Amino acid sequence: MKDMIQHMVVGCSLAVIAGCSAIEKTESFTLTADLPPNFAYVATVYYKPAVGETCTVPAKENKADVFNREWRTEYQPNSQIKLYQTVNGCLLALSSIGLDINATYGKDRGDFGGDFGAILVGQRPNERYRGTFNASGESEFFGECQWRFRTAGGLRRIVKLLDCRNTDAQGIPFGPKPLVTLSLEELAEKTVRLKIKLAEEEEPAWGDRWVKVPGGWKRCMGKGFEDPRGYCDGDYTNFSTFHMPDGRSCTIYPGCTENPEVKP
Repeated sequence: MKDMIQHMVVGCSLAVIAGCSAIEKTESFTLTADLPPNFAYVATVYYKPAVGETCTVPAKENKADVFNREWRTEYQPNSQIKLYQTVNGCLLALSSIGLDINATYGKDRGDFGGDFGAILVGQRPNERYRGTFNASGESEFFGECQWRFRTAGGLRRIVKLLDCRNTDAQGIPFGPKPLVTLSLEELAEKTVRLKIKLAEEEEPAWGDRWVKVPGGWKRCMGKGFEDPRGYCDGDYTNFSTFHMPDGRSCTIYPGCTENPEVKP
């Protein structure tokens, strides 16, 4: 699915048509997002020659606007997306928007995870992804993101991966990644809103390294701290400590220390 979306997002931006145009169009729409705390999106906008154009725009000059590039320090939920761009006299129409969904979980520079989504304009990979507008001129599409945790390094420090899935308005998953497709003609002066929820529970990034216990998860020791893989390999009684992103040494995730009131 990722390859399909990326192919559409990038491929739709490549133009190899000959000619030029002097037409100027100024329509735009608002892209916005309702995201959990410590989340941000980066939008990369791609264009292709408008219908009826006979101009040439080499791939290397393809126009792409990027919003929230500095998402850690300058994030803005609202982005004003132009429906048309003119490059070297060639009228380009909005083709697609690639969305990076980023989130931080600690204070270190590397304490973040990310996933992706997309807005496709004038394309229908699946009718279920077709967006609609309400009477107020707003279209919403949805997703749920979940943190998946693992350990890294000799201290077995917790690091997290972000996994986001497409859902309907009721939160029921029906596709791999947040995605909507809209027509160019209906976008002018409208609002498109991405709505992301965060799953209440985290899960291990992959199996047989953690054991579910009352109150959380315990990290299997494996062959020792020097064992970078640290699989349980059938031993579900020998556990190791690990370190939280804030530096605490812990025995259970996410609570760090076991609650004596929680009985097996």
